[in-house]
Amino acid sequence: MADVLGTPGTGPVTDADGRPLRALNPHDAGPARPPSSSFWARRSTRVIGGALLPLLLLGAWHLVTTGGLVPPYQLPTPASVWEAGVDLQQRGVLVPYIAISVQRVLLGFATGAAIALVVAAVVGLSRAGDVLLAPTLAAVRAVPSLAWVPLLILWMKIGEDSKITLVAIGAFFPVYTTVAAALRHVDPHLVEAGRAFGLRGARLFQSVQLPAVLPTVMSGLRLGLAQAWLFLVAAELIASSMGLGFLLTDSQNNGRVDRILLAIVLLALIAKLTDSVVALAEKQLLRRFA
Repeated sequence: MADVLGTPGTGPVTDADGRPLRALNPHDAGPARPPSSSFWARRSTRVIGGALLPLLLLGAWHLVTTGGLVPPYQLPTPASVWEAGVDLQQRGVLVPYIAISVQRVLLGFATGAAIALVVAAVVGLSRAGDVLLAPTLAAVRAVPSLAWVPLLILWMKIGEDSKITLVAIGAFFPVYTTVAAALRHVDPHLVEAGRAFGLRGARLFQSVQLPAVLPTVMSGLRLGLAQAWLFLVAAELIASSMGLGFLLTDSQNNGRVDRILLAIVLLALIAKLTDSVVALAEKQLLRRFA
């Protein structure tokens, strides 16, 4: 038996034929395996694959509209939507509409996410904060976005403050919910290990708890950004004279389906672009801190 299993410090563990028993040799992992080069993990595959479905939908849209299956007043052709965008650009309103909507989203998102991270830290790391704040925030989270609009208009009038505040409310809850839940479920063994090394308070949070929840924080930020775009449209649909939400309302009143589709496409593209920026920041932060 000793010949089979070996003894500590006498070399690698071997079987009866002298071959290493890899399961009993933790330091002998065999030859290093090359990193995965899966077809689906390649950057080119991701870019082409991600563009495939939109291109197919665009082709189907073109065939349906040019083939007369759907009347133009219900679904204009892609060329008509493009021409509507060119017309708005020539009138000098398209870029300002896009710029003001992006500005509102970024300001509201930054405000709401910053407040959410602070509140999530209080609720997730403190039992008192959890007991005192979590039930009320759960109730407020259930309030529909449109319910805030008349109240904000009465308080802040029809201006930028009301729109940015509504966007901040939309960004707050996804970030708060995900981060607070993640902080509650940090592995207690990690926390105890940090305390054993003398870490307390802010140092413990920075060195142990924050790296543990950083992936969840970034996911919450991406969810909050998407929610911010939804709340922006709600604000601009009701009380605005500029922006992509206003373009939707104005186009509906004038029966311009081509401009409605243009606004929808622009919202989708810009929201995806901002999400990609946050995703890029996520990769850098995870590579550095997690």
